[in-house]
Amino acid sequence: MRILLWTTVALVGLPFGTDVRAADPDARHPHQGIVEPFRGQPAAVPLDDVQIRALARGETILVTVQGDHGGRGTAVQDIRATPETIWDRIAAFRDYPGMVAHVAECEPYREEGNDIRVRFVLKLLGLRYEYYIRHDFRPELGYMTWTLDYSRESDLDDSVGYWAVQSLPGDPQRSRLFYSVDMRTRGWMPGFIRRMIARQGLEEATGWVKREAEALERRRIDERADGAPASRD
Repeated sequence: MRILLWTTVALVGLPFGTDVRAADPDARHPHQGIVEPFRGQPAAVPLDDVQIRALARGETILVTVQGDHGGRGTAVQDIRATPETIWDRIAAFRDYPGMVAHVAECEPYREEGNDIRVRFVLKLLGLRYEYYIRHDFRPELGYMTWTLDYSRESDLDDSVGYWAVQSLPGDPQRSRLFYSVDMRTRGWMPGFIRRMIARQGLEEATGWVKREAEALERRRIDERADGAPASRD
């Protein structure tokens, strides 16, 4: 089953009403990737004048970008915050339980340069799902890509995606955020969960980043005005 989900953390398709656990940090994943990953700098997302005006109004737009392996959906959102502030929130994995819906636990277990590996635990409708993500974090180049960490077994079958952030010309206090994810679940997924995913879609991914980044940017502006050190919390 192949679906698009709305954040780095993703719903998985285990049998509803059970607590089947496949995740195991001491076992290798059953494969080394079945979804084509994003490699390096993500491709540019073409935007027309109508879409740019929608972004200026604060709307999230969804764009299908064609590549060598077919089309992939990308969510785009303008945010009143600098790229630095946006990356601060995206990379604040330990804060995800307080920022991202259904994330019960989130902790990095390896941080070596650009390689950041993170354990996620989701709790949804009484079910608990655990998986391991390997991020290639390159904020200086404006992007972060990820795949599963295939050295550990996850409750997801596969997941790849990226975040990208660009400064908006002429307005250094605003940025454009891009998000895309492509993943596969393990087993059967209840129909109502599939419908919920389709309804909420990729927009939810950029929504929490916009909320958290703009709140942090306002705090930093207020602290600078007061002469106090800017907080990262």
